[in-house]
Amino acid sequence: MDIKFVSLILGAYLFGSIPAAYLAAKWSRGIDIRQYGSGNVGASNLLKFASKRVAIPIIIFDLGKGAMVVWVAQLMGLGIVQQVTVGLAAIVGHNWPVFLRFNGGRGNLTTLGVVSILVPWLAPVVLVIAFSFVTFHQLALGVFLALISAPIAVWFFGQPLGIADKLPLTLGFLAMLLIVVFRRLTAPRTSLSASVPPGQLIINRLLFDRDIRDREAWIHRAPPEASSTEQEKPGKG
Repeated sequence: MDIKFVSLILGAYLFGSIPAAYLAAKWSRGIDIRQYGSGNVGASNLLKFASKRVAIPIIIFDLGKGAMVVWVAQLMGLGIVQQVTVGLAAIVGHNWPVFLRFNGGRGNLTTLGVVSILVPWLAPVVLVIAFSFVTFHQLALGVFLALISAPIAVWFFGQPLGIADKLPLTLGFLAMLLIVVFRRLTAPRTSLSASVPPGQLIINRLLFDRDIRDREAWIHRAPPEASSTEQEKPGKG
């Protein structure tokens, strides 16, 4: 295997591992975001406990993680298989960052960044499907369905693509779906889910990306020792 390609995979993983949301929460609120809300080290969880001015740059950065590494792979003249591999490395880095003892986020934004460079026309499709569930406060379900639709859309509607590109892209998007599923199902249990039966826990995590059905209790979760000022969401600015 080419040393440049191996180095790019390692670089993509380390770049993806940069815990921007964790650092932003520490700097802006003095909290460990893994102990709050969904526990995800990502922009969506950060937005619940910090202002838009703090969260928006993190959203851009997490998107850029995936987009940047695939773009660099393209600049290096690497093929589709290698581009997909590099993108997957960045997603794995975000979800299991070495800097946080392999407990990170869900990789939704980083995955979107990868998709936007690999298949630009697919990114808006994924966004529309995902955000169509926002009205019902079920973004996690929308993301899950959007990721299911991605490999299907590429395989059946990626007409300009030849089979040599369609197959690795389809398999790559399937791998992204499996990464999301695996990350949701293997997240550490919280005190709120101590009494939730395993079967119900699996369904809750798979479809809603939370341990319990009560959304409000889940997204406003905080450590028992947290002060009231830490638990309040600041005004958006």
